[in-house]
Amino acid sequence: MLPQDPFMLLSFINMKLRDGDYADFEDFCLSEGLDPKEITGILASAGFTYNPSLRQFR
Repeated sequence: MLPQDPFMLLSFINMKLRDGDYADFEDFCLSEGLDPKEITGILASAGFTYNPSLRQFR
């Protein structure tokens, strides 16, 4: 279950992208069976966007 708080979710997703064997955010979502639109929507509500060159949300 994903954290619903945007700041907790940010930390969780960035940790998984940093520590996991995922090519990028899309690969992470596909591997974990998650909806990327749901995650980006929650994070966007707090002003965060995905930076593909850094492989993290900021």
